[in-house]
Amino acid sequence: MKFMRKSALILAIAPLVFAIAACGENSGQTVSTSGTPGNTPAAPATRNRWDSIKSRGQVTCGVSGEVPGFSFVGTDGKYSGIDVDVCRAIAAALFDNPDAVEFRNLNSKERFTALQTGEVDVLSRNTTWTLSRDTSVGLEFAPVVFYDGQAIMVRKNSGIKSLADLKNKAICVQTGTTTEQNLADQMRKRGITYKPLVSEDVNVTFATYTTGRCDGITADRSALVSRGTILPKPEDNVILDEVISSEPLAPAVAKGDAKWGDAVKWVVYSLVKAEELGITSQNVGQFAASKDPDIKRFLGTEGNLGEGLGLTNDFAARIIKHVGNYAEIYDRNLGPKTKLNLARGQNQLWSKGGLLYSPPFR
Repeated sequence: MKFMRKSALILAIAPLVFAIAACGENSGQTVSTSGTPGNTPAAPATRNRWDSIKSRGQVTCGVSGEVPGFSFVGTDGKYSGIDVDVCRAIAAALFDNPDAVEFRNLNSKERFTALQTGEVDVLSRNTTWTLSRDTSVGLEFAPVVFYDGQAIMVRKNSGIKSLADLKNKAICVQTGTTTEQNLADQMRKRGITYKPLVSEDVNVTFATYTTGRCDGITADRSALVSRGTILPKPEDNVILDEVISSEPLAPAVAKGDAKWGDAVKWVVYSLVKAEELGITSQNVGQFAASKDPDIKRFLGTEGNLGEGLGLTNDFAARIIKHVGNYAEIYDRNLGPKTKLNLARGQNQLWSKGGLLYSPPFR
């Protein structure tokens, strides 16, 4: 009898507990592609996320919104960046409309909770793929969209040329990221003492560096290049040559929904495969009449590969038509005609000495 009373009590208060928990977890800024706040709550992370997205008519995508070249909100309220274009590619595959996306700005502390609770459908937020995030955090990573490495930026007139020169110096670092642990590991391994100045907010981290409270600031090299362009005097800073970690940045979904995870995974692979095949947003229409069986399967004019993902068979053609292939996305956001001018390096195709590779579309 006591057991039954306890069970009844637990069942009675469970809804209240869940309701309280839900109220405390939705802290990310919400912005839709149209520039108006998004009010439609995403469904909790479940095994039928794809069905929820279809009924909603748009993808809810978690981004940073504060990293030029990756995800950044311009003065016109529009989002741009490689992470943003991955979200747009997903929307193009699902709805044949790259604008069927609601972006939600999330800081490094909020991002995983937002994904786990279903506040967002996918996280495309310069996030490093690690073992613990793949297991205990409960993320399912899609293919890497940018191979990066962690570095340190200092002022040119500081006299600092290497990590050894940072002994007993203050280094700004964002907490809740792999950056914080990587810095601690490298400095401990080298026997270098230092003073970490940590902040949850990336803006506060860079502001602290700008005011001179720290001698250096550490982040992914791409983030240092990106954020460096909006510092008061970008030319007064320099990034040290030493790379202190490998940082494979990839989109992620919540574990437990293989169907949705597969769809996101093959959207990313489509961007790479299109570049391998020479298919761009400008010539995709010309390839529609190709006799090449690989191209026919890729574009969906032959076979039914899309159906296995719950997508239309021409899902890859939709992506390339609206968003372009990987090279187009990279050049548009990070390439030589942008302020960042980041060489592709490791982010070249495997056939050009890089690490990008797509499995066969068959």
